[in-house]
Amino acid sequence: MLRSYLRLTLFALGLLVGVQVPGFIEAYDQHVEARRLEAQQGLQGFQETARRFFHGDLDVLVEHYRASEDPVFQSDAQSVSVLVERARLLEREWQAMQRPWYARAWHVAVAGEPGLRNEVWSGYRFQVLLAPEAIAWGIGCALALAWLVESLLLALNYPFRSKRRHGRRLYR
Repeated sequence: MLRSYLRLTLFALGLLVGVQVPGFIEAYDQHVEARRLEAQQGLQGFQETARRFFHGDLDVLVEHYRASEDPVFQSDAQSVSVLVERARLLEREWQAMQRPWYARAWHVAVAGEPGLRNEVWSGYRFQVLLAPEAIAWGIGCALALAWLVESLLLALNYPFRSKRRHGRRLYR
């Protein structure tokens, strides 16, 4: 009976973990979107300058700043370069989050920007969503966790089980 309760507890734990997945993916998506818009706004003035003088190419603008004799422009070149790279990173992350649900989940879990993922995780509030996708994730994770632990326990018990069966046959 205790074994049945442990199975139920394990299943419930998997269910609770699984329903968090869509919420975390959504939080990551919203975080990326907000940061991307913020980065675009921060580059707006530089983009206008690049558009007027360098056919919209921010890399050429940065190189122009670096090549300038003015130390202020040389110093700003590094700052603008960091802003441009951050905006590109956030644009790539945003593009990745526009794909189907399974690609989004894989991206957040494996290929997502670790810094962004950590920012989202630190501010994430656990929630139980009753949306169909959260229920599906919950049941899927619960079944996978229950199956994995059950298989592991059976595999660990297998060497002892076969010896006991063999021993019983000798005494019959």
